[in-house]
Amino acid sequence: MAVTVEERWSQFFRWGPYGLLAVGTVIAAAADVSGGLMDGTERAAACVLVPVALALQVWWDRRCRRAAAGAAAEDGRAVPTAASVPGGPGSAVAYYALRTALGFALTWFNPFFAIYACIGYFDAEHLLPRRLSRVGLLVTAVTMAGSQSGGLPPAGPVNWLAFAGLFTLNAGLSFVFSHLGAKEAERAAERAATITELARANARLEQALAENATLQAQLLLQAREAGVADERRRLAAEIHDTLAQGLTGIITQLQAATAGPDPEAGRVHLLRAADLARHSLGEARRSVRNLSPVALEHDSLPEALRKTVGTWAERTGVDTRFTVTGTEQPLHDEVAATLLRIAQEALANAERHAGASRAGVTLSYMGDEITLDVRDDGRGFDPVAPGASPGGGFGLVGMRARAERLAGTVTVEAAPGEGTAVSARVPWAGHD
Repeated sequence: MAVTVEERWSQFFRWGPYGLLAVGTVIAAAADVSGGLMDGTERAAACVLVPVALALQVWWDRRCRRAAAGAAAEDGRAVPTAASVPGGPGSAVAYYALRTALGFALTWFNPFFAIYACIGYFDAEHLLPRRLSRVGLLVTAVTMAGSQSGGLPPAGPVNWLAFAGLFTLNAGLSFVFSHLGAKEAERAAERAATITELARANARLEQALAENATLQAQLLLQAREAGVADERRRLAAEIHDTLAQGLTGIITQLQAATAGPDPEAGRVHLLRAADLARHSLGEARRSVRNLSPVALEHDSLPEALRKTVGTWAERTGVDTRFTVTGTEQPLHDEVAATLLRIAQEALANAERHAGASRAGVTLSYMGDEITLDVRDDGRGFDPVAPGASPGGGFGLVGMRARAERLAGTVTVEAAPGEGTAVSARVPWAGHD
């Protein structure tokens, strides 16, 4: 598994002080043996301060590991900060101050201990509050400049001049790198915030997708139920417009055959009843298969209406005229079937309820819509009276449902004793 930059820095902050203290101690001891950089008192003090620095680092390392364990990161890879250790900022400031003081004292005794003191450059931003981080960097710069200029305190004017220049250089570089580190930390925080926001957005998106899936399932169920209900209404309307009307005609013809004394007239009525039975059986089969009416199988809508009106007039004895206005155009099968069914239902209502002596059917091609008008001079009715709709449950309701399926309308004008006019309008739709 690849090691991240954050993990590398955390390892450095944990083990770096140990390594730098060890390297600085070895080099300082070697330089003292060869050059006698320390006297007996300084050597004894250094022998005391090095174990103290080691003990301080062990104490701090344990506190950082306890904090990491509390954050469910027992490997201690989290970068220690002032807020991430027990004791908070005060504990971190105390550790940094003690370590810096030890580094300064050791460098005072032997310049090579600056190798250990330079750790203050790296973690001042992490361990100290913002107002104290610059102070920590300046103290570290003093220690490093003293080491680089030949030791503390400077031995002469030249050493003091070198110390001043090196201090300025160290302080400037530390501030520059501190500024760059702060900017990088800000960018890292922004990236972390962006990643967190993206994670939240992804969570919201997943929740929305789950909700959409549930809604889609509900819509599919509703669409399926609506389709079943629509098919039931279609079959009910087809049965009403074909079987019910056919059976009504058959009953009428059989009654006429049995009521008259003339056998020849009775035979004519029986033949008509047989024709109606065969026609109704064919229409029933076509309705089940959702096919167009048999009248439209070989004829256009005007011709099918002309034959339907003629057959109805012959059967009922009502003086009926059929008229076509406008320029005839080929129609979509569904449009033609809908208008034919509406005409059949309107004529059936006129036969059963109107008691009319004259009727008229007009098919009008009006450019962007087709209009069908069926009028009679029968007894009429009051359209707003409760239960006044002729044709039972599938009379006007069925006609309107058929027209609305094609974004059309059906209107009825009627009054008691003044006849009835049914007008159906549907948008024009050409043949596929």
